[in-house]
Amino acid sequence: MKKNWLEMISGQNQIQTIMKSNEYTKQFGLILTEKDAEVLALGRQNALKEQQRVEFGQGIMPKLIFEFCDSAFIDQSHYVDILLQLQDIFYLYKNEVMDEITDDELMHFMKEQFETTCYGDLDYLSGTCLEIFAQAIRAGYQGEQDFDLIPKWDRELYMEALKNLFGE
Repeated sequence: MKKNWLEMISGQNQIQTIMKSNEYTKQFGLILTEKDAEVLALGRQNALKEQQRVEFGQGIMPKLIFEFCDSAFIDQSHYVDILLQLQDIFYLYKNEVMDEITDDELMHFMKEQFETTCYGDLDYLSGTCLEIFAQAIRAGYQGEQDFDLIPKWDRELYMEALKNLFGE
């Protein structure tokens, strides 16, 4: 199959940009190989096609890398897979919020929920937190009030329920 020259050039630029992120992320024990960067660049092309989006410039991946690299829920062994999933989730929900919020606003909300409500669970992030958020955005939510519709896990309440179930 013949490759589109524009995709080839943009893919090479994407790979170089992703590789430069290692300078920052190595302090968190996260390093991407050139093969990893190629996988992420290809993932971008696939995600954009799937979501029927067009994107110019370096794409969202470098921003995702810098936003999420300090997460307690990301380690080297799952780094590339998590980045691919975050990228897919980002583009999906960029459509779901009908581009009513900026890339940075969506990304910051994703990170906040990933760390505090989801405890690193990408399925919960995508299927619950972002779904509720997207519904709120489509309904007119504009950030004037705190957005906390999703109950957070409460350790003390959990321990109390265990004691009630099993005694001490």
